[in-house]
Amino acid sequence: MLDRPARRPLGTLSGIGVTAALGALLAVVAVGGAPASAAGFQAAVRTAVVTPPAVPTVVLPTTTGVLRGTPAPDDAALVAAVNAALASKALGSDVAVSVLDVGTGRTLLARGATRPQKPASTLKLLTGLTVLRALGPDARLSTKVVQGATPRDLVLVGGGDATLTRTPTTTTPEGQAARPASLAQLVAATVKALKAASRGSVTVQVDDSLFSGPRVAAGWPASYVGSGIIAPVSALSVDQGARSTGATSRSPDPALAAGVAFVAGLKRAGITVLGTVTRVTASASAAQIAAVQSPTTTQLVERLLTDSDDALAEALAHLAGGKVGGEASFVGGAAATLATLNDLGVPVDGVSLHDGSGLSLLDRVPTVTLVTALAAVAADEPADGETAGVMWPVLAGLPVAGVTGTLAPRFVASGTKVGRGVVRAKTGTLTGVDCLTGLVRDPHGRLLAFAIVADSTPGPQLEARNALDRAASAVAAG
Repeated sequence: MLDRPARRPLGTLSGIGVTAALGALLAVVAVGGAPASAAGFQAAVRTAVVTPPAVPTVVLPTTTGVLRGTPAPDDAALVAAVNAALASKALGSDVAVSVLDVGTGRTLLARGATRPQKPASTLKLLTGLTVLRALGPDARLSTKVVQGATPRDLVLVGGGDATLTRTPTTTTPEGQAARPASLAQLVAATVKALKAASRGSVTVQVDDSLFSGPRVAAGWPASYVGSGIIAPVSALSVDQGARSTGATSRSPDPALAAGVAFVAGLKRAGITVLGTVTRVTASASAAQIAAVQSPTTTQLVERLLTDSDDALAEALAHLAGGKVGGEASFVGGAAATLATLNDLGVPVDGVSLHDGSGLSLLDRVPTVTLVTALAAVAADEPADGETAGVMWPVLAGLPVAGVTGTLAPRFVASGTKVGRGVVRAKTGTLTGVDCLTGLVRDPHGRLLAFAIVADSTPGPQLEARNALDRAASAVAAG
């Protein structure tokens, strides 16, 4: 467990500087540590590790309150404008909203703020801050090939990297400052090691034992997996369980599918592979033959939020569960999130979590929890010698209204122009659920956190989204 700052209730944030960093120069930290030593084959093999590049640091100035020389904020007008926007029939009557002045800790608007609501993908905000505190911003996830029980066996070991691809990407995914690792890189490194050891034939096994418990969450309709919305959660997967590059259908066993893809790569490189892919648990002292590493936790969280990546959310929640929650499972991830929120002084009354993505129809989170969590992220103070706290990637990963990620096509309706390029927020959408939670810097210089959750929306969905965008724009207008 990581050292944590003293718990600070977030109802009194007066005088706390708010820092939002947009990147960090990150050291390489491989989760799981260095490969163990072993005799025999290890002596003939040079371990190959492919490491992605790091990214530069950019830090925004702090904000402590209203800018000098600006008119006094008219909070009554702000509340009236938000409520008017949320009066849309498309949102229905079950709309909860919270608006918080981060600098002072003062609540500007609270309507149904403590009522548990379905958070949909706004839950990913809580998953992101949890994994950053659990693993730190610099950790990388390793997918490894290790020596099996016999000299002939190779074991492909999953490290929870839900961004591993079949082939190297030529572009950097939106919301991520580094390219994902690829199975092709791992194959090439493995083949190099095998040839150095004069080995031309192998068997392949897979190890996805890092994650435990059910592969699908309580509250997931069967259609989610069947239609390809998400694959069963696994510590080892390629292209998030897609049957092929670009496919929408998912394998029912992502780990075995990854093993089959790995075998195909070895065969193309001239290695003879005997038998079929089987599942094992590799020895903790197994000699490492080759490995590839994911981008850093920072970059993964940015991608998680910008793209609203469900598979990545579940993998990161499981990893946090393994570090903090007792087990790398849905239950462990939920426990880790609740423990982290408690550590931060975020209210958790009414919070009920069953996954890390918000896909579960059983998830419940009040809006006061969401805005207070964002305030905790914004107020996260750097350690000595650092320029930012560990949770800033949550802010950097928030989509920008009309510009990036899931907000790129939004804020085009009347009454939303003021929010374009200003609102940074996480979207949330399920059938009958529309949410928007984020931050704005208003014309007075205040940093305002807002959360709007409507979980009984009759639609039309476009009108519901436009209403949320108008409400967020009203907050941005101050």
